[in-house]
Amino acid sequence: MLKKISLLTYIFVLSTHLYAQQINYESLFNGFWNSADTEEAEASIADILQSGISFNEAYQILQAGKQYKQAEPGVVLRSYVAVDGIEYFYHLNVPDNYDPSRQYPVRFELHGGLGGRTSNGPGGRESRDNGRTRLESAEQIYIMPYASINQPWWGLSQIENIRKILDLVKREYNVDENRVVLGGISDGGTGAWYVAMHENTRFASFYSFIGYTMVLANPSISDGSSQLHNLLGKPWYAINGGRDRLYPTSRVTPFITYLQTKGIDIEYHPLRNGEHNTRWWPEWREDFENFVTTHPRQANPASISWKAAQGSNMRSHWLLIEELDFAQESPIPLFEVGVDPADGSTVLTMEDAGRVDLVREGNNIQAISDGVGSFRLLLSPEVIDFSQAVTVTVNNEVKFQGLLEPSLETLLSWAAKDNDRRMLYAAEILIAP
Repeated sequence: MLKKISLLTYIFVLSTHLYAQQINYESLFNGFWNSADTEEAEASIADILQSGISFNEAYQILQAGKQYKQAEPGVVLRSYVAVDGIEYFYHLNVPDNYDPSRQYPVRFELHGGLGGRTSNGPGGRESRDNGRTRLESAEQIYIMPYASINQPWWGLSQIENIRKILDLVKREYNVDENRVVLGGISDGGTGAWYVAMHENTRFASFYSFIGYTMVLANPSISDGSSQLHNLLGKPWYAINGGRDRLYPTSRVTPFITYLQTKGIDIEYHPLRNGEHNTRWWPEWREDFENFVTTHPRQANPASISWKAAQGSNMRSHWLLIEELDFAQESPIPLFEVGVDPADGSTVLTMEDAGRVDLVREGNNIQAISDGVGSFRLLLSPEVIDFSQAVTVTVNNEVKFQGLLEPSLETLLSWAAKDNDRRMLYAAEILIAP
């Protein structure tokens, strides 16, 4: 009897200790969760590494995420100052009944009318509408960032701005990372095409209303870094009007058709009597919301094809191009959206760029690399079996084969960078073709 009591006492004490340890581990992450930015989150990693927490314990805590507090609902105007000293403004439209225990979809709406704006603050329609987006519909968090003729949507500074805004919002509000959508109206619709060619990791899908991709080919706008090829892999929803005075369907439809024939997934709706406005929105709202609902983000897509010029975004999901080297060529000719295979002419003026294509089947990863000196692969336990060997073949040559040990440091490092519960990585492989 005494032995049984002693055993029960031991089990109780052990379970109490383990529970207390779990609570301590979660409190250990408070500094990580409450970080104002990536740099602060990275600074908190050392304490977590020294705590003795296991990879599996940390992984479960990161998947669960922080306990969000009640945050300001309604329409809220925010701003921050970027590293270059420029102040960027954005409006948040948060449901009045916001519940911090619930994950909310997010929709970016990029505004039009850049020609009449000289500052990055709200103006015109946004001022009249008190910051409310024009396409408000389903219950979610709406974000309206602001641009100007000096910082247009088609500039790398705005790519950084959009990333920063999303990161700030995710630190305060409970966001469903797999349901973040970006698009816009008129110049904002055109800007959405530019954003998608430079940043697709964070978004589930894109939309363009009364915008036109080929505005980006204008020599006064083109920065040479945009790659039509990078539109592959993400779904689009586009609406244009036949009576649009700027971008009529007679101009837009042939190019949309071109992109569709090249493999870009675009649900396109040309409206015969549509003009350069969104008066049709009430009629098309339900169809658009259905499109968004049925196209969540794939955080670890099985295939990636990403092309990048020097100075542009080198990452797409679990691929990170580290170095360009144009002496390294693919062993086979590569199909490319935006390039005529007959004469090599391009649809958009593009700088020299490197490209990596990936296909993952289980633990086997096949890569084609062109113009790239090295690239990094980020491997998630959600799609990789770490009890089995991983094989990476590049340009028909095995570059890596072996077992990988899940790394707590890798997990924490990328969690700090991404601030994303759905994209957590256990290991990384640097490949030098």
